[in-house]
Amino acid sequence: MAEGVRLVFGHDGVATITLCHPPLNIYDLEMRDGLIEAISAVRDVPDVRCVVLAAEGKHFSVGADLSEFGTAESILDARRIRWDRDPWLLLLHLPVPTLCALHGYALGSGLEMSLLCDLRIASADTVLGLPEVKLGMLPAAGGTQSLTTAIGPAAALPLVLSGRNIDAVEAHRLGIVCEVVPPDDLNGRTAELASELARLDPLTARALRRCLRAANDLPLDHGLATERRWVRLVAAGTDA
Repeated sequence: MAEGVRLVFGHDGVATITLCHPPLNIYDLEMRDGLIEAISAVRDVPDVRCVVLAAEGKHFSVGADLSEFGTAESILDARRIRWDRDPWLLLLHLPVPTLCALHGYALGSGLEMSLLCDLRIASADTVLGLPEVKLGMLPAAGGTQSLTTAIGPAAALPLVLSGRNIDAVEAHRLGIVCEVVPPDDLNGRTAELASELARLDPLTARALRRCLRAANDLPLDHGLATERRWVRLVAAGTDA
């Protein structure tokens, strides 16, 4: 595993991927490779029933190492290199429920990676934001899409255009996080919720996640057809 990322498989079916580059957990290309390796590993282990994305240190992540943009011939080359080594679609398409535990700063693509998880739980000290616009940039780890999917365009637009930070209480009100807990309770509550998710029947969990995503991605009649198809598949005990 690349330096900066730790992967632990639990006996309860919970796999935990931890960002280990404190204090800010700024991730560089090496850390991206570690995330790709870790996410690919949990995808390929059939005993995994839930994946937790967490971070050690004072902050979850303030995003990418912008100094690496200066090592490429142009900003377009820097973006291309990052897109070619992109862990985010791997995270989005994991076949099991995903849970992100946020604390401290969760900014830029630090927030964006959490938005690709199914659920987010935040410590009360969490500060969230997409500040890229202040640097003349776009959120390039899916933020314009994932934030809008999570809270709708009317709520997402002011955050993206202003680049302002919000606290955990506002994030909960907007629907970005599902729970806010005291800092000392974050690890315990995350473990509790992850265990609950891991106990779900894997086929049922997969069906529910696909149906709920269809509600955002498809017209209503197509979404209803998707739901009916998955009801039949779950009843038959197969996703073939």
